[in-house]
This record gives sequence, C-alpha cells and structure tokens, in this order.
Amino acid sequence: MRRDWSWVLRIAFLFAAILCVPSFAQVTRAQKSYEISFESNVPVKMRDGVTLRADIYRPKTDEKLPVLLTRTPYDKTRNWITPFAHVAAARGYVVIMQDVRGRYESEGEWYPFKYEGNDGYDTIEWAGTLPYTNGKVGMFGGSYVGATQMLAALTKPPHLAAICPTVTASNYHENWTYQGGAFEQWFNQSWTSGLAENTETRRWNGLKTAIDGMKTLPLTEYPVMRADANGLAPYYLDWLAHPNFDEYWKQWSMEDHYGQIQVPVFTVAAWYDIFMGGSLRNFVRLQTEAGSEAARKGQRLLVEIGGHAGSGRKIGAVDFGEKAALNADELMLRWYDHLLKGEANGAENDKPVKIFVMGKNVWRDEDNWPLARAQSTKYFLHSHGAANGISGDGTLSATAPAAEQRDTYNYDPADPTPTIGGPLCCGAPPPGNGPQDQRPAEARSDVLVFTTPAFTQELEVTGPIGADVYVSSSAVDTDFTAKLVDVWPNGFAQNVTDGILRMRYRNSNEKPEWMNPGDAYRVTIDMWATSNVFLAGHKLRLEISSSDFPRFDRNLNTGEIQATSTRMVKATNVIFHDKEHPSALILPVIPAAKQ
Repeated sequence: MRRDWSWVLRIAFLFAAILCVPSFAQVTRAQKSYEISFESNVPVKMRDGVTLRADIYRPKTDEKLPVLLTRTPYDKTRNWITPFAHVAAARGYVVIMQDVRGRYESEGEWYPFKYEGNDGYDTIEWAGTLPYTNGKVGMFGGSYVGATQMLAALTKPPHLAAICPTVTASNYHENWTYQGGAFEQWFNQSWTSGLAENTETRRWNGLKTAIDGMKTLPLTEYPVMRADANGLAPYYLDWLAHPNFDEYWKQWSMEDHYGQIQVPVFTVAAWYDIFMGGSLRNFVRLQTEAGSEAARKGQRLLVEIGGHAGSGRKIGAVDFGEKAALNADELMLRWYDHLLKGEANGAENDKPVKIFVMGKNVWRDEDNWPLARAQSTKYFLHSHGAANGISGDGTLSATAPAAEQRDTYNYDPADPTPTIGGPLCCGAPPPGNGPQDQRPAEARSDVLVFTTPAFTQELEVTGPIGADVYVSSSAVDTDFTAKLVDVWPNGFAQNVTDGILRMRYRNSNEKPEWMNPGDAYRVTIDMWATSNVFLAGHKLRLEISSSDFPRFDRNLNTGEIQATSTRMVKATNVIFHDKEHPSALILPVIPAAKQ
C-alpha cells in the first residue's frame, strides 16, 4: 500500500504560499496596470540538452520590461503562486515561473542543489534575451526557491540584476541538513517525504504498460514495486552518509563563495524560522564579501516574524499584535521598481535593515546588523548543584560565580527531551511550531533551568546569542542544547531562540573528535539571534539539556556512526559554573536610553 505523504506537501505548499512568494492580496500601491497574456510550459533547453518548462505572464505592451523569475520544485501552476504572477505582470513585469529539473513538467533528475547553478544561469540568460524584456532579471521566492537564487547568483549570469531570497540558508550542510553537527531529523524526513510524492508519480507515469518491466530480474526488482527511499529520495541517504562538512557539501556552500555574488540582495529572514541563522549570515557576510561594490552596498535585510513557523500576527501560541503582518511583498516590489525600472520611489534612501522587535511588537529601521549599539552582556549560571527542572535552584545573574557545585543530569537517548515548538518546517509534532509553553520540558530532571529574578524594567536583547559553557560527559560523544526563554508573569515559558552542539564537532565540523570521558571542555553553543524585549515583570531563562527530539536526531552517546547505529548508552552530563569555569549566557543588550 502506498504511504500517503500528501499532507506534508500540502503544508509545504501552504508555507510557500504565505512565506516564499509575495502575498498578492496585499499589493496596494497605485501602479499603471497592464493587460496580460499567458504562455504555458514554454520549453527552455539547458546546456546538457535537458528541457525545463516555464509559464510566462507578460504585459500586453510594446515596452521592453524587466523579468521577475522564480524557479520552484513545488509546482509552478499551484494557485498559491499564480495570482501573484497576474498582479506583478499587470504592474509591468514579465513574470516567469519554472519547474526546476526533475519536478512536475520539467525533464531530468530531481536532486536538491545539484543542478541549480547551471540551470539557473541558463534560464536567466534565456529570460534576459527574450525580445520583450529590457535585459534585467530579478529573482524571488523562499526556502528552497531561495537556494535556487543563491546558487544561480554564484555563476554570475550577465543578465541577473538582483535577487530576493526569503527564509533560506547559507550552507546546506550546517544550516539546512545539520545544525551544530546534529541531523535536522524532523525537517529532513518530512521535507524529503513530501517531495517524494511527485517523484513517485513521475516514475509510475513513466511505466506505460506492465511489459516495460517484464525482463527485470530478480522478480523482486519489478519497477512498480521499487518505491524504496533510495529510488525516491537518494539524496536523503547521501545526506546521512556525509555528516561532516566535506567536499560533498563544499560544492554548494554559499559561505565559501560570497565573492562570486555580484548583484544586490534583498534578504528576508524571520524569527522562529528554520533557516534564520543562515539568512542572517548571508546578509552580514555579503555586505563585506560580495564581489562588487554595487552588491556590497546594495544589501537589504528584512526580519519578520514566523517564516516556516507561520505567518500573520499569531505564531504558535503567541499573538504578536496587529503590526506583525507587514506588507513585505510591497517592500520587495518597491525595491525592484527602483532597481529594474529606475523609478525614483525613495527605495534608495531606505535604511538597509528593518526588524520586528518582539515583546514590544513593533517594527524598527536600523543602520546595520548586528546593531552597533548592542552591548555584549554575560548572565552567569548559578546553583547549589540542583538546577534540575523548573523546581530546581538554578539562577542567572550578572555576578560572576565563585565556589559553586556543578550541575549533573542523566541523558537517556531512549527517553529524550521532547521538541516543543521552535523553528520547524513541513508540519510539527504537538503542540505545533514557533513559540510554545516550555514548562512540560522544564519539569524533567534532565533539563537544567537557570532563571533571573523578574525584571523591574524592560530589557531588550537584539542580536546574535550564545551560551559559553564548561561541560563534561561520561560518554565519548553527546549533545548539549541551550534555549533562551521569556517567562511571563503568569508562568508561560516562551521559547525565543535556541541552539545545539554535537560534541564531536566542538572544534570543527570537518573533523570530528571524541571526548575523553570526565574531562571538562569549554564550548560555545550558537543560539542564532533574536530581537526580543523582556518586559517588566518577565524573567529571562536559560534551559540546558542534551536532546530536542524529533527536531534533531538523538545522540546515542556511543561515538558510532549516527546514520546506522542502533546501540544506545546513557550519559551522565555535567555543567560547571564556578570561578574556574564561569559558564554564561552571552546576550546583546540594547541600552535602554537608545532603544
């Protein structure tokens, strides 16, 4: 019986509709309106002879107009994307939407990232030389569609003028498939399962009659019966086979090739988004490493709320107010009107950064990211050796520790700390995505909880966050997780941002190193970033544990190959916080007078 993964794909389509393409219903700016024409499945031949197919929405005019191009694995004809094509074409753009290689109406093999550079180049150059265009091509879209833009930009197609990647990554090893060395299990399995549906359909449609497979031996290999993961998603097994950052991943890494990007980039990131860390890294490094002055000076960043975790004013269990749902599509189109049409609309005078500040739930324009006025502030971990769970004695303060007892907990991979919300994609285990109440996890003895007293005045934390901690384990390998939590006066424990570190990758994600059981190690857990105001009466909390399952795969604590191992051992894990081991949460605090 076929397994029904359609729910995963439907969720992916929903996210793409809301997050990865502009929201057509919100385009309100008065514009000259064109009648449009439509061409379906226009063939575009790639350099290796494979034909990809695109739909073209074109204004009925003799003017030569710029192109807005999107290349998607999610079906170019879905009604979550076609209405925007009508609106943008009526606004004066040639809108081209293409199925990427091996998806829906395009020929070839579907394999993530592998062909997007060359196929993107060939498609951009074809689009830029169409007789009714002005030779300028901009791209848009998010998630994997953002990756198709970044990878194409690396190839430096002459007709590419700008890109607008939304909620996408910077390194397809570290912040797509893995994070801190841990396998992004929920995303990797749900995303590949959803995409496999179309791959499976294409396979069955390719078998016109039963006789096509009659000569196949052994009989168990009859093609209709081979719906195995290797056939439908071979890349998933490749991802597992390459846990280290090796040559397999380096061929697609943005971070090693920012200098090849020579066009302005409008990056859209989102708090609680699964790719938020990579999106911010793209913006920061392109400002100094992009391959042209126009590209370096042309960087723009918008950080909204939700991303793959949702959209609108309510994300997860938290309502962020009526201002949360910004008209991001109009900002992008206004930017493109200036770049591709030369309109003097003021976009060139906008500040380069716009962020949503949670807690206060307001938008703010900034001159830079990270904010230059942020002050790196340490909140040190304290306890009498019993910080286990919400009823423990763990505290946070600006006072450095003196003589203190260590905190110890037992991590059992057969009973991992459950995922409760956070940056997830393609569905979520209960209770859902985004901000959720962490108290059920905090009730566990394998979660260390460190909390400040209630604030008497607001504290704004905006920028990159890390946990600088001293740890040890009875195992040769284990994980450590860190989670920043905003505790409301009613006790609701809202997760803000978090991170994970697989200890074998504490020094390098290229060359794993085992731990010496019992030895102490100083490590930094990258918790990405946030912009959150801890309001008066709220508390700031740090949770430390060793699992977040099923978001990440469980470290089995054996040092064996994660992809094939089944043997589990329990680990006794330790957090030190004394004068010689001053473990601390490092926060970028915005001075109150300058917020």
